[in-house]
Amino acid sequence: MRRLGNKRRTVPTTRKHDTGTDTVHSHSHSHSHSHSHSHGNVTSTGPGTDPAGRRPSAARRTARLLAAALTALASAVPAHASEAPDPRTPAPAVSVSEAADTLGTGQPRPPGWRSQDSGVTVRLRGLAAVDRRTAWAAGSRGTVLRTTDGGAHWRTVSPPGTADLEFRDIEAFDARRAVVLAIGEGEASRMLRTEDGGATWTEVFRNTDPRAFYDCVAFFDDRRGLAMSDPVDGKYRILSTRDGGRSWRVLPDAGMPPALPGEAGFAASGQCLVTSGSRDVWLATGGGARARVLRSTDRGHTWRATELSLPAGDPARGVFALAFRDSDSSDSDSSDRGRERDRDRDRDRDGAQGIAVGGDYRTGQPSPDAAATTRDGGRSWRPADRPPPAYRSGAAWLPAPWAHRVGSRHAALAVGPTGTDLTTDGGRTWRPMDTGSYDTVDCAPDGGCWASGEKGRVARLTR
Repeated sequence: MRRLGNKRRTVPTTRKHDTGTDTVHSHSHSHSHSHSHSHGNVTSTGPGTDPAGRRPSAARRTARLLAAALTALASAVPAHASEAPDPRTPAPAVSVSEAADTLGTGQPRPPGWRSQDSGVTVRLRGLAAVDRRTAWAAGSRGTVLRTTDGGAHWRTVSPPGTADLEFRDIEAFDARRAVVLAIGEGEASRMLRTEDGGATWTEVFRNTDPRAFYDCVAFFDDRRGLAMSDPVDGKYRILSTRDGGRSWRVLPDAGMPPALPGEAGFAASGQCLVTSGSRDVWLATGGGARARVLRSTDRGHTWRATELSLPAGDPARGVFALAFRDSDSSDSDSSDRGRERDRDRDRDRDGAQGIAVGGDYRTGQPSPDAAATTRDGGRSWRPADRPPPAYRSGAAWLPAPWAHRVGSRHAALAVGPTGTDLTTDGGRTWRPMDTGSYDTVDCAPDGGCWASGEKGRVARLTR
């Protein structure tokens, strides 16, 4: 798709001074010691005396001093950092004060964004959250960033000689391995791979067809993945890898339905091509007379198209981002491999739960019905009852560690140039969470969530 320039973005308003609202937890322990004695008719007591009117013994005074010291020490325990809880430990019980918002309505307090210093000023449309400590970001002028300390420090690990490239998507397997996609016509579309945290990069694909324009890349696991190009000869072109992105081949297009006139993908957030499980993949489209999502259940060999209610009929309108998860992923750790085969087997019956967001990316243009949901793996889509108020370019499900914080196992985020919205009912209704500008959002299974966008903006989700 034609690359999206800065002209489509509004001037960002400050996102709550670029910080999230934190909830500080304190723990106190009180130790009380009660001693009662009755000696004759003595009824008065004074400072430093026991109920019998006598000064306590040295041993008793020592015990009381020790109890006071323990109480003071417990009160001085520092509050924990306000970020997603470690999923390896049981979720703590949520107190009334934690669960209620500041207005006392009894509703869970929404999370917020905490701005981080990326060290760059370029637009960052590619984002990959690996875990609570590790994330990658990619953007204009051949920029690639990486953090391995939760975003306290972002390090530039850009491939050399790529300053003319526009990186719009990045997929990371861990802190050392990642694949980054550059967009554009002809040879501007490329992919590079690193196995050492960005210290060195290898070009693994360069497009030689001037008619192709690659928009997004996605992986099923650390070996199998796909990349998609805008239509060539009337059909979307799909690349496939079986070796973690080291080599790529074009898949036959016999199973791909014809593209609509003017239809293409949007390279806006790295989320126009997404996967769930070991073989399901979805492709978002725009620019045509109708907004559509294409679905494949065999790793990209055959596809079926479904129309959505999102704005269409213009090159600036359509579906910009998709987010999918297994229908039962909210009730279990998504990293649990023991249930993977069962989920894949049952997927044809139950389907995956999905969200689509988009609209009209032009500043000031209305974007009614800018979100839709599916509960059958994309066979059918339902418009949101209360969609985000404006165009949104990125979406992500909140992983299980956030469920008790937002009061729902069906929560997700949508981001765009005018703000962030939160849903707690699987995408049926959305409410504003923030007003800052971000292009994309991504969450790791253990609760680490980031957003990124224009002017080097990077933020981490906090509670």
